Amino acid sequence: MAPSVPRNSDTSPDLLVEIVETLEAHGLPSESYQLHDAVDVEALEQLLASSSGDVEVRFTVEGIQLVVTHDGVDILLDEPTEVPDQ
Repeated sequence: MAPSVPRNSDTSPDLLVEIVETLEAHGLPSESYQLHDAVDVEALEQLLASSSGDVEVRFTVEGIQLVVTHDGVDILLDEPTEVPDQ
């Protein structure tokens, strides 16, 4: 995963802003997608706020895979798959 800015409970940016900034940092301008088509950010915030355990939500925006946790928003990078020797 490519890390974004970690969340700090004192200075936590709005989740929507954090998702948009993470996508922009990885080359996807905000005018090129409709975030609400990929995820309900309000429901995601409620899920994270109401969970006492580890929660990880994954979704894709314009081919970019994101993972959201209590720690922040990260990009999931495709790892090359090794083909076993035959």
